[in-house]
Amino acid sequence: MPLLTNWSPPSRVDSYRPRFFCEREWRWHVRLMPPLFLLANYYFIGSAYFRNPFTFVIGTALAFSLYWFSVVLITLTVRWSIRHYPGMQQTVPRTLVMLTFIGALTIGLSIVYVCAYSTLTSVPFTWLAVRPVWIVGLLSDAFLCVALGLFYTYSQWKLELQEDEHLQRQALQSQYDTLKGQLNPHFLFNALNSVSVLIGEEPKQAEEFVDKMARVYRYMLQSGRSNDQSACVTLQAELEFISLYADLLQVRYQTSLRIDHPSYVSSMLLTRSVLPLSLLTLVDNAVKHNTMSTGKPLVICIDVTPDGWLQVINNRQQRTIRLEAIRAGLVSLVARYELLSSEAVVVETTDDYFKVALPLLIV
Repeated sequence: MPLLTNWSPPSRVDSYRPRFFCEREWRWHVRLMPPLFLLANYYFIGSAYFRNPFTFVIGTALAFSLYWFSVVLITLTVRWSIRHYPGMQQTVPRTLVMLTFIGALTIGLSIVYVCAYSTLTSVPFTWLAVRPVWIVGLLSDAFLCVALGLFYTYSQWKLELQEDEHLQRQALQSQYDTLKGQLNPHFLFNALNSVSVLIGEEPKQAEEFVDKMARVYRYMLQSGRSNDQSACVTLQAELEFISLYADLLQVRYQTSLRIDHPSYVSSMLLTRSVLPLSLLTLVDNAVKHNTMSTGKPLVICIDVTPDGWLQVINNRQQRTIRLEAIRAGLVSLVARYELLSSEAVVVETTDDYFKVALPLLIV
């Protein structure tokens, strides 16, 4: 059982916290209540607040009720302002809106306070008693709104900084995966081994194989040359590339591997875009994580749906001789598509097949 090194028991104050308030808000109000109660009651009632027990109870109960009534209204106003002006660039309008509405609340609540005290205690209602409350309240409102605005802006800045760092890590991982794919030593070794066999047996086929391998590596190098992770290629270019790559794999695995290509794709869909090497990632993912043999070939079906999805489906023949490696390439591909499309990549796994569907992009 792991040790909870950062755990600390909740304080007695937090155990009474309503769900409406977060922990920081609740502790702030609980600490602020006692001095405010004493100052407010002394201002309105005077020394009689401390001398008369009945007056003390009435004044404290009144201050308690008015305080929490005001706090709830002001908290709702602050949250409404943040919800309608959430961006960092909206700091000024958000602060002005908060100050306007909270100021109006303060003016109205000040009158309610004095009326309540004049009704329940012997304090007479006068506008002279209201004006100091207005002044102190509005000054407090200005300080509160500026402090909340700065705190919220700082929190948003930290959040955006964390998101930027996360995106940078994803970009670096994607660049690493792309580079690893470009310089895949296993593929290069197997390709050269196939060439060496074909040269002696099928010189013409060996020449075609070398030509296709050169075109494959040219496409892979061109795709990895851009530092822009949002750079896309047309679906037609990606399908032509994967057709060449599939031919190389076919020479290597013979009848143990079958890759089916789309029978028909409309010209409109062919002009749509995908991230470069998307199909390479998905095909390699299928080859890497499944067994294949002549008796049980691995079948990879590439298809384009009429509603604009590029999908790759393979039958599942999971490798059991070693632990399955983490699908880093697939995870990186999904993360990059999340930045470019409002439609999420579909990953579906059953006992019989594994399917990945990518939304075609309109750039």
